[in-house]
Amino acid sequence: MNATLDHVMMRVEDLDAALDWYQDHLDYEETGRWEADTFTNVFLAPEGAHEESAALELTYNHDGRSYEMGDAWGHIAVRVDDVYDAYEELMDEGVEDYRDPDSCGGSYAFVKDPDGHEVEIVERDYGAEWSLDHTMIRVEDADEALGWYTRKLEYEHTGRWESDTFANYFMKPEDAADEAMAVELTYNYDGRSYEMGDAWGHLAVRTSDLDSAWDSLMERDAEDYRDPESCDNRYAFTKDMDGHEIEVVTRD
Repeated sequence: MNATLDHVMMRVEDLDAALDWYQDHLDYEETGRWEADTFTNVFLAPEGAHEESAALELTYNHDGRSYEMGDAWGHIAVRVDDVYDAYEELMDEGVEDYRDPDSCGGSYAFVKDPDGHEVEIVERDYGAEWSLDHTMIRVEDADEALGWYTRKLEYEHTGRWESDTFANYFMKPEDAADEAMAVELTYNYDGRSYEMGDAWGHLAVRTSDLDSAWDSLMERDAEDYRDPESCDNRYAFTKDMDGHEIEVVTRD
């Protein structure tokens, strides 16, 4: 099945503040908006993003609720040419100093958006500046997680990093462009468990045929969480083995 990562959704408490942050600091542009009676979804991406690049979806609920970050979701990562130059630029613009490049070995850095979502800055020699490189989620069983993304979505390894206390595994569809977003599975060796929270929403994968993709997932024993019919045949949702929501959405 075709399951390129389409977007990552996270919830924000002040839509204007979140939009200002991503548009002012990461040069994101609004690429789509859906206004409902109770919530607003806004899609953002940098100018010149590759056709297989993923978007960022900000969800604002109109009832003024607040959110818990949890720790089952880790961060989004954005691409830059030079991590030191990019971090200095953000600091000059008044972004909070969270984890500078020196504290991260010189190869990446972290900031936080107004709602506390962590944003990693990584050096890449491909992709539009600030485009989404990966979304990191934490898993409790690495073997099970690797098997889920391999069997259910037909993903393959594109990179791994094993340290003394944890391992990171990067997964993408076979033959995906470098510019496509990856999912980073982080496995900590100490056997900890995680809280999902609600500040993060879901990962979305795109397909040209929603019913066929859903049938494939059901044949592969994916969780039947919200089937296409329950979502007006516009999209559907399953969950991975740790409970992270995965949306399946149709794109031409």
